[in-house]
Amino acid sequence: MKLVISSTILDELQQLARETAPEEACGLLFGDNGRVSSFKVTQNVAENRLRHFEIDPVDLISAERAMRDNGPRIIGYYHSHPSGAVGPSQTDAAMAAPDDRIWLIINGQDAAAWQAVENGEIYGRFDPITLDCQSTKGQTADN
Repeated sequence: MKLVISSTILDELQQLARETAPEEACGLLFGDNGRVSSFKVTQNVAENRLRHFEIDPVDLISAERAMRDNGPRIIGYYHSHPSGAVGPSQTDAAMAAPDDRIWLIINGQDAAAWQAVENGEIYGRFDPITLDCQSTKGQTADN
């Protein structure tokens, strides 16, 4: 599997990660068939935002409801590791449901994509996937 994302969207996410540092940025990825078409910035409501992230449940529930009503399809999540590598942490694995959704991890410069699965290669929860960054015009944040 691979995740296709425009260079414009990835640049916007990396900028958000830099602006949010030293706290972790987070949000939702929308699209279909492994292709990101837009994203939504959400509030990080984790108790310790310097080391963890938790997407605001209000935003997540709202997006899930919209999706059920033929709104944008949630294909995954993004979050930043401001002072670390773009691989998933053990905490990420413990919080991830094995729902086949994508986890895009960024750090302001680098990015990597992972799929949350049952019995994954990484911490028993994530399989690495190819990140295909394309130069695509017209795709922007869904703020």
